[in-house]
Amino acid sequence: MRNETKSKTKRGGLIAGALAAGVAGLAFSGGVVTNTVPVFAQPVQVEAPAQNFGFADVVEKVSPAVVSVRVTQDISPTTSSEQDMASPFDNLPEDHPLRRFFDIPGQNGMPEGMRPRRQPRQAMGQGSGFFISDDGYLVTNNHVVGDGSKYTVVMDDGTEYDARLIGTDKRTDLALLKVDRKDKTFTYVEFGDDDAVRIGDWVVAVGNPFGLGGSVTAGIVSARGRDIGAGPYDDFLQIDAAVNRGNSGGPAFGLDGKVIGVNTAIFSPSGGNVGIAFAIPASVAKSVIQSLRDDGNVERGWLGVQIASVTNDIAEAVGLAGDKGAIVTLPDNETPASKAGIETGDVITAVDGQTVDSPRELARKIGNYKPGSDVDITVWRDGKSQDISVKLGDLASLDEASSIENSSNRQMPADPSSLSGYGLTLVPSEDGKGLVVTDVDPDSSAADKGVEAGDVIVTVNGKPVLNQKDVQAAIEDASKNGRKAALFQLKNGDQNRFVALPIDKG
Repeated sequence: MRNETKSKTKRGGLIAGALAAGVAGLAFSGGVVTNTVPVFAQPVQVEAPAQNFGFADVVEKVSPAVVSVRVTQDISPTTSSEQDMASPFDNLPEDHPLRRFFDIPGQNGMPEGMRPRRQPRQAMGQGSGFFISDDGYLVTNNHVVGDGSKYTVVMDDGTEYDARLIGTDKRTDLALLKVDRKDKTFTYVEFGDDDAVRIGDWVVAVGNPFGLGGSVTAGIVSARGRDIGAGPYDDFLQIDAAVNRGNSGGPAFGLDGKVIGVNTAIFSPSGGNVGIAFAIPASVAKSVIQSLRDDGNVERGWLGVQIASVTNDIAEAVGLAGDKGAIVTLPDNETPASKAGIETGDVITAVDGQTVDSPRELARKIGNYKPGSDVDITVWRDGKSQDISVKLGDLASLDEASSIENSSNRQMPADPSSLSGYGLTLVPSEDGKGLVVTDVDPDSSAADKGVEAGDVIVTVNGKPVLNQKDVQAAIEDASKNGRKAALFQLKNGDQNRFVALPIDKG
């Protein structure tokens, strides 16, 4: 009886062990434990940081370095707005008895001094800024200083100092002011390393919202590398610390008290804070401000090309392995790029051996060189890579004014030809350079790619086209080379762009 009990106990223990093993994903097979359930990777586990910290220590240290910037602008009394508000009595007949009370001094025989002169009016603007040296250099935004004639810096304790403008850079919206006080040593802050900043890191914004004076808000870094359409050098940090009008030019601090960005813009349907603000990264601001401090301006290299992104379709059409780089169109005027031999349709893939991923990155890389620098530009042309040496020009010398030709007024010659496979109706260009698109089938691949009536097809796969036969020959040549798309260069006014259309639909 005792032996039977022991046997049951052993069997029971074995059964219980098997059940326990089954729960853990194990089973017994012939006395051997085997794994019958897949083992999954562990989920993300993060050790929660201590929550007993605040921002008071940071704010206490940095606040004396942050200032309000008041800008005075003189407005001429003869502006169009004042002319629009002219008195109705200005139209009185010359012989009217009241005319002499409204005549302009010095006109119509009225002696000077009979009527008080209109005095120039002054407009007042305001923003924020911060000291970067103990001798009074301070940073703000270019749009804060504007066309100001006088600058006043208001310290954290209310003390006011006059400041002078050292220089501005419109392309990055930065400006440098200087307070000249030999008897005063200013508390200042330094730029940090924004490359080390991670999305989710804490950020503290200090500034002068709505003219209220020193105010502090806190949040996190929401995103990096934002392009908001402000210019070719857009590379903003996005933060959700409350930033409002008047915060422009103020600093965004990391918890170490170093400036990681200069608050510049907000996204807001209402004009107030909605939690989306943009700051110029410290790395950009530091180099620009140093140039302003040394030279009063910023010198940038100029390549002289119009560039666009390389899409998957374009990469396929030119035989590139990936959709990186910047595809080139050259303007009509002579530029450093055209002098060096860069051609329309080239894809720039590197500068001095450093890979170029996008048009924006190319603009920043070129802008970092001084005018007159010799750089090696790597281009992809005719299915292979080659290096071209270019001596950069000076971006400051570039006349940015451009006139856009109204292509809708173009006189269309007769005898249009049809590129029906793409849904395009074409006529030869009046100047003999290309084919004008007169109609686009709304259901065609060309319409899907944004081709419009008035566009001029200049080249197909880099080959100039004057008629439909030229287009078809270029497409057939691309097909023979194994391409699945043909690259069309389109011009509208003085704007060039590239569109890749699939060959199998041609």
